[in-house]
Amino acid sequence: MRVTFWGTRGSLPAPLGGRAVRRKLVNALVKAAGAGLDTPEKAEAFCDTQLSFPEQATFGGNTSCVQVDAGGPDYLLCDLGSGAREFSLAALGRHGPAEPQTYHVLVSHVHWDHIMGFPFFVPAFIPGNRIRIYSCHPHFEAAIRNQNHAPCFPVEFSALSAQIEFVPLEPEKPYEIAGCTVTGMAQLHGGESFGYRIEGGGRTAIYTTDAEYKPEDTARMERTAAFFKDADVVIFDSMYSLAESISVKEDWGHSSNIMGVELCHLAGARRLCLFHHEPVNDDDRIQGILTETLRYEEITRTDQRLDIVAAYDGLVLDV
Repeated sequence: MRVTFWGTRGSLPAPLGGRAVRRKLVNALVKAAGAGLDTPEKAEAFCDTQLSFPEQATFGGNTSCVQVDAGGPDYLLCDLGSGAREFSLAALGRHGPAEPQTYHVLVSHVHWDHIMGFPFFVPAFIPGNRIRIYSCHPHFEAAIRNQNHAPCFPVEFSALSAQIEFVPLEPEKPYEIAGCTVTGMAQLHGGESFGYRIEGGGRTAIYTTDAEYKPEDTARMERTAAFFKDADVVIFDSMYSLAESISVKEDWGHSSNIMGVELCHLAGARRLCLFHHEPVNDDDRIQGILTETLRYEEITRTDQRLDIVAAYDGLVLDV
């Protein structure tokens, strides 16, 4: 199984501004002073060995869109945030407009950051493509259709040329989708949200975003750990710090990096991927959260090591 991240931010897009780019450049130039970087190869090697991820790159600014590839011919996506546009352009570049494709999309819920990319999803405009959109959410079809409607968008849904189907799912019931077995789970979030367990190619990925977990709710914690059980990767809403999630932002419908570690330890999961980054957090802050999470996992580990990464736009994980 291969997992590709096309959008990793929460709530709204957070593009890297010009001042932030300049700050990265200035810091890199100071570090490189006297290093004799007179060829691209030397500069590449310097970046690889001397610069941290936030110094040489960015976690990105697109909202939630994750591709899961278990080896089948069709595409499988989780959510249609602004990252869906980047995915669609890459898919079009791979196949061209004349080669029809089938796209399967699992929608967690209908808050705008998770569906806002659909009006710019290029395959929807191309005849011959088939797009099947699935969700346990009761209003997902109306929410997606209504985005393509005046006065908010100039192209009506009825004008889209692809074959577009909406497929309701029931939580806790397994379905065969794009060569994978997909099971949904209800989550604690305003307006409802659903996580998905995706099993294919002998591997298991959990996609769980926009979900709040309360440690005192032991029944929900146990159900969630059972849903995560033995997963190869858990893509987890870690928008807030633990302190935020239990104080000023309690009941805001999101979780923390620490809760991700706790649930993955309970479930015996192998890898935790921090996801749905807070839009006000810059690259240095997200890197700091990753460092804190690695340290917390180390001091709380009782059995197997939990691998931890922070998702960024363009990250590819072989699971």
